[in-house]
Amino acid sequence: MVGHVEWADAVRVERLPQAGQIVHGDAAWSVPAGGGGVTAAVLARMAERVDLFTALGDDELGRRAHVALGELGVHVHAAWRDHPQRKALVHLDIGGERAITVVGTRAGPSGADELPWALLDRADAVYFTAGDAGAVAQARRAGVLVATARALPALAGTGVAVDALVGSAGDPGERYQPGDLDPEPTQVLRTEAAAGGTWDGPAGSGRWEAVAPPGPAVDSFGCGDSFAAGLTVGLGSGLELRAAIERGARAGADCAARAGPYG
Repeated sequence: MVGHVEWADAVRVERLPQAGQIVHGDAAWSVPAGGGGVTAAVLARMAERVDLFTALGDDELGRRAHVALGELGVHVHAAWRDHPQRKALVHLDIGGERAITVVGTRAGPSGADELPWALLDRADAVYFTAGDAGAVAQARRAGVLVATARALPALAGTGVAVDALVGSAGDPGERYQPGDLDPEPTQVLRTEAAAGGTWDGPAGSGRWEAVAPPGPAVDSFGCGDSFAAGLTVGLGSGLELRAAIERGARAGADCAARAGPYG
């Protein structure tokens, strides 16, 4: 895992607040989150070993995130930055929807950071969410490179080949258009939340259906990151694309039945 971490304070409410409203929560918790943090922790449930290459704020929340991710089974390799750790406030309603406010800049590692990048030579797969061009090149050392479309600014112009790019059919911040990257990703996946999603690539295109959660849907916090984790493990272990997508869909469904991304 190469990417960013946020410290998230989550609260469950009856409904998401509208302008001028005061809402009351019935539960609250704090966890390390962000596309890098959540995916790494979910990967740790599936893979033999997970190494997270990231950048953390050199403050109390950054240190708490480092410790908490370690307790979740992640081997954290952090470059410490002289700025506050990025934070997030998450509202979760009883219908499973969530709204997130982030404070601070998304901080990914630099390829020039003195981190044990050589570990990636033995990695079956890497999921990339944030970092500079050097970090992209380091991530490519793994057998399979999966990336989020939110990382397009970092990926563009590097000339690094991405095996699978995960975007969204509805989120403008996760859209990919042909020509955004050169070379083109081998596969482009566009998620549609509970409706499943589509993929297209040189071998053709297709559609997958969402998997039903193993219990009542609690919230959607971390479902997309869990999908990416399952997909990455599937591709890294040699599964065909459709089977890897199915593994990702199951991971996303499992997350929907948990309170928060880790339960």
